[in-house]
Order: sequence, then structure tokens, then C-alpha cells
Amino acid sequence: MNCTQTSDVSFKTFTGDKESIILCIGLLSWCLTAWVRIQGANSALIRASLKTENRTYDCIGSVSAKSGCWSFLKGGFILDSPSNLALLLFQNSDDKDIDITIASSSLQPFTDQEWRINQQYIINTQRKRAVTIHVSDQQGNRLQGAEITVDQVSKDFPFGSAIASTILGNLPYQSWFVERFNAAVFENELKWYATEPDQGKTNYTIPDQMLEFVRAHQIIARGHNIFWEDPKYIPAWVRNLSGSELQSAVNSRIQSLMSKYKGEFIHWDVSNEMLHFDFYEQRLGPDATLHFYETAHQSDPLATLFMNEFNVVETCSDVKSTVDTYIEGIRDLKQGGMYMDGIGLESHFTVPNPALMRAVLDKLATLGLPIWLTEVDISSSVGEELQAIYLEQVLREGFSHPSVNGIMLWTALHPKGCYEMCLTDKNFKNLPAGDVVDNLLKEWQTREIKGQTDEHGSYSFYGFLGEYMVNVSCGNRTENSTFSLSRSDETKHFSIQL
Repeated sequence: MNCTQTSDVSFKTFTGDKESIILCIGLLSWCLTAWVRIQGANSALIRASLKTENRTYDCIGSVSAKSGCWSFLKGGFILDSPSNLALLLFQNSDDKDIDITIASSSLQPFTDQEWRINQQYIINTQRKRAVTIHVSDQQGNRLQGAEITVDQVSKDFPFGSAIASTILGNLPYQSWFVERFNAAVFENELKWYATEPDQGKTNYTIPDQMLEFVRAHQIIARGHNIFWEDPKYIPAWVRNLSGSELQSAVNSRIQSLMSKYKGEFIHWDVSNEMLHFDFYEQRLGPDATLHFYETAHQSDPLATLFMNEFNVVETCSDVKSTVDTYIEGIRDLKQGGMYMDGIGLESHFTVPNPALMRAVLDKLATLGLPIWLTEVDISSSVGEELQAIYLEQVLREGFSHPSVNGIMLWTALHPKGCYEMCLTDKNFKNLPAGDVVDNLLKEWQTREIKGQTDEHGSYSFYGFLGEYMVNVSCGNRTENSTFSLSRSDETKHFSIQL
């Protein structure tokens, strides 16, 4: 097979138990698509990998292929060094003896500039909206030359962070948080082991106080979490229960938590990390999770109920949480009657792959459900400088994807630091990651706008979605008003009369 190097690489159909394609590729971002068909098994996880002269990329895309039909693989990769020779492999992840057919494969390269231009285009079209302000007198005559000042007072896009009980009574921490974020999630304080460490002895004192803080500052909050499938984080007394006793404890947990906080939290992570762990299913049967969602919905019908999982956008190497596995989990719950569901992607990255991240988000978006990046951080193993660089990549990719409805950082501050990534030191002086967040928050907000109406008495601009205050003056006449920008393809027209 000849080495191929073009701007768009397309391939013929190949069949075999492991298919390979030889490429010559440069230092670019590459988006990969392929149609996959298998024979010899009812289903199989097919993984695409890349081997260059310098490095092996273990997984750059995957698909749960079904026998007798074509399945769509979507992925991508970013080369950290150019290569004269690269081998693209499609193979079965569990070594089953099957035939793999690859058809209509395509690799599309993008420079960093092209990638950033595309991100900015989506931001401009999906996160902003055109506005025309019309100014007239009380007789309806348009006023030319009226002075206009516009300020964005709140943002429509939820961008927040985890907080812990350490924020209580800590005024510098509270001020720092409120100046930046419009959304919060409690790190551990609502988890079962925190609210009921001993059977029958529930204590909501700490989350109550944290909720008072977010309410006082008009910050929305996610509920995290009702159940955690990982046995390590299940109260010891619960692990010792089985059968009807466990079912009774589960029902009591939902009733206690949801009745107390009905209407307070916009979301609930109902069954946390259910793709990786299955404690409750093992003890209560395969419909245990469906029961959790049904009961939670009945308790708080207006809260959006989320699946929350790790290693969905971070990688495709984790066979338990591939994008197709996540989609199948959502569909299984929906078929069982689950209500108002949402897609929660924890987003704990080491070295992010924005091309793969975009491919996964694109595929999840086909479900038509709200997508949130719920616990974004970068591993401390890479150091503070790379944490900042990688964090910016993740945040830009998330904010520029039209199906992402919110972003939460996992940066609750403790005396000994944070889970993996802090934004500030203990004196609230920014670390490199904190500078990234502050700069992006400024970039993604409409700064103060000043201008004058034209000969038609109008003034137009593009603004980020959210709430605005506008001041108009003409001669000795002044008027203040407010308006909202929500997502729409149409220009927002707003009239002010002096």
C-alpha cells in the first residue's frame, strides 16, 4: 500500500480481522470517520488506533459494531510531532475472531488556526445574538444621535465550579467565587455517606448552609449525587444490607433527599458512574437504576435527571464507557420510561484530545439531550503550566460545541489544595489555570458598549446570551431599561421611548 498524504484522505473498502492503512501525516489536528461492518459475532467494539514513528495512540475512535449493518465510527487525534510514516489500525478490542470491513473512511486535517476559527464561528452563531435597539420620542419619531450604553449584567451560559464546606464563613473565598461563577455543585456534601453516615441519622446541616450561600447570590446548583454505584463510596451500613432492607434504605434515601430539596437543584446525578459499577443492580436486580430515576422524577418532576460518567470524552480506551456504551445506557433507561434525562460528562482529563472530544460530543448530540461537562479538571501529574494549556483546550471545545449547555469545574478549594486542579493558591492569588478561567470569562462576556443611533434611530451589535442593562440619553432626556438575549437565529429588536 502506498503512503498517502493529502488534505482529505479517503480509502477503499478493506476486509480482515485487523485492518491497517499507511499514511504520511504532519503536525495537525485530524478528524476521522469510517463506516464499519463485522462478521463472525453479533456485536464487537472496534477501536481505531494510530502508530507513528515516535508514538502509539492507543485509541483515536471506537464504535460498537453490530453484525449485518454498517456502524459509524467518529474520532480524531492531534499529532504532537510530525511523522513520515503512520499506521492507522482498526481492530476488535476483545480479540474475537471476526472479520472487519472498513468503508468510506476519511481523515480531514486542520491547522490550529483553522480549528480556532471554526470554534469562534460556532461561538459567534450559537452563543451570541444580533440586537438592534430602536430609540424614539413619545410621538414615535426615531431619534438620531441618541447616546447608548449597554452592559451585560448576567450570562445565560452556566459556567461554575464545585464548592465544599470550606466556603462557609470564608468571605474571601465567597467573594472570589461569586465574582466569577453563576453555577455551583457540592463536591461531597450531598453524597449518601455525608448525609447519613449512620443508618437513620440524616444530617443536612452543611448542605443547607451551602444552599443558603448559593441562593443568596442567585447561583444555580446541581444536585450531586443521589446514588454512587462504586462500593467504595457507599456507606458501610448500606453495603451490609440486602434484599428488602436495602430496597427500604434506597427508597428512604430518595424520599428524604428529594422531599427536602424539591425545586432547589436544577439537576440530579441520579446514579453516578453506573457504566463502571453496578452495586445496586447486583443486589436489587437489573431494574434498580430505572427505579431510582422513576422515583426521583416523581419526587421532583422539574429537575433534569442525569447520567454522570467518566472516560466518555476523556478517552475512548475505556471499554466500559465508550460513547456508544453511554448512548446504549441512555436508550435503555428511556425505553424503560425514564423522564427528563441529561448527559453528564465528568471530564477528568490528563492530556486532552480535542478532536476526539468533538467527535464524542457530536455523536452524543444526536440524542437531542442537554449535555453538561460536570467535573472538569486536568490531572496534577502534568504540572501547573500544562494544566492551564490543557484546561483552555477543553473549555474552548466545550463552550464552542452547540449541544453543551453548561460547564462545571471540579476545583473546590481545601486547606491542602484541590482534588486535582486548583485555580488559586490559599490566598486566592491566581495559578496558571485560574488565569485561563478569568481570561475566558472576560472573552465570553459582552463588554460595555457605547454608541449612537443612526439616521434611522437604531443601533445594532452582537452580544453574548444573557441579561442586559441599557441606558439611552438624548439632550436632557434619559431612560434606563433591561432586555434579555436568548438563543435564536433572528435579530432581537428592542425599542426604547424617551
